Amino acid sequence: MFKGGFLKQHASTMSVVARVMDAVLVVAIGWFSYFLYVDQWPASVHYTGMMVRALLLVLLVFPMFGMYRSWRGVSLVEELRQCTFAWGTVLICLVLLAFMTKTSAAYSRVWFGLWAVDGWMALIAFHVALRIGLRWLRRRGVNIRRVALIGVGQLGRSVAQHLHESPWTGYVLTGFYDDDAARHGEMVEGVRVEGSPEELIKVAESGGLDEVWLTLPLKAEDRVKEIMRLLRKTTVNVRFVPNIFGFTLLNQSMGELAGVPVISLNSSPMIGINRWVKALEDRVLAGLILGLASPLMLLIALAVKLSSPGPVLFRQQRHGWDGRPIEIYKFRTMVLHAEPEGCVTQCQRFDVRLTPLGALLRRTSLDELPQFLNVLQGRMSIVGPRPHAVQHNEQYKELIEDYMQRHKVKPGITGWAQINGWRGETDTLEKMRKRVEYDLQYISNWSLWFDLKIIFLTMFRGFVHKNAY
Repeated sequence: MFKGGFLKQHASTMSVVARVMDAVLVVAIGWFSYFLYVDQWPASVHYTGMMVRALLLVLLVFPMFGMYRSWRGVSLVEELRQCTFAWGTVLICLVLLAFMTKTSAAYSRVWFGLWAVDGWMALIAFHVALRIGLRWLRRRGVNIRRVALIGVGQLGRSVAQHLHESPWTGYVLTGFYDDDAARHGEMVEGVRVEGSPEELIKVAESGGLDEVWLTLPLKAEDRVKEIMRLLRKTTVNVRFVPNIFGFTLLNQSMGELAGVPVISLNSSPMIGINRWVKALEDRVLAGLILGLASPLMLLIALAVKLSSPGPVLFRQQRHGWDGRPIEIYKFRTMVLHAEPEGCVTQCQRFDVRLTPLGALLRRTSLDELPQFLNVLQGRMSIVGPRPHAVQHNEQYKELIEDYMQRHKVKPGITGWAQINGWRGETDTLEKMRKRVEYDLQYISNWSLWFDLKIIFLTMFRGFVHKNAY
């Protein structure tokens, strides 16, 4: 009875319900946390006032993070990430308001902490349950979008494959349409080529379609304009799918510059709030690690100084974010030596230049500890692609496609490539290719949780490794 369009017709009502549910959840969890901690009911006027402010902030802030837009086709991780940032922003605003009104002493820190954690868990659980419910409905034919593709080329087939592999999005492919009459009636990716784009107009006018996706080559500009003109009298949504499947993409997105729609093919994920989250993560963790490791670092510095002549720290120019030169620090592990101009020889197994202490520091990765100073300086991150010598960048950027894309973020002390075994000497081109492949995977999939996962795995895989020498 509600096949296809019921939820679509009531999308605005569902959005209002979701907004109200988020706000109600926040207040309910606030009261629940108060009851758990204070063991009193109802909450006092002060606490109730803060919960009312939270309700208003949720109604104001959550829409700013796009929480009530359509998440159809967007990953669950992205939705939960936005939910986390939105709730965190509400909490920060509440703390600032309390300090500005000099009422912070009236509230229990323990209660606020319980509310923050329990509220986050409740919001996450609600949005996960909502998504699961929508997926369940879509798999049963409710809230689906009927899609027709114009163009049976490689791009059209690729789009059809993606739709077949993602049934939870609710997009159902009803047919192909193409100008090539010889292909009419043919089955492509399990879907029939129904006819020409002109025949599609009749289907669209009859209400048998929700969306039309144009999967034509970029050179078919005139034909795209003609089809757009034919579809102007229908109410279907029309989308143009650019043929970018052959590109190596990093955080691709659609946007607008100077009023012109643009598609970013390889942008950095470190923009907007992501940049601030990453910076906060780096500064806080680097400060904690340096505080805990400072006695050990002093001992290592003394041992390096006494074990061989030369400075305690090794300094070297490398490329940082956007390819800008930076100077990195490590504990010196080699005897003083000179190399030919423009040449940097990678450390090899049983390298004669290593001091006995230096070999131990490299095997345990303790020579990297001074790089946490680089993190505090803002030159590096704790997690990111490992920085290579400038000379090696010049060499490999000519040999490996997309090599320099690894500089879309700050270099890191540890990274996705390193915990997957691609560390140490890159004595073959294939080893460097694999390292770059994992670095680009990291950039494409960056999130705070991904960083924390890499840091956690580094404790088991990163410090000591057979390739660490």
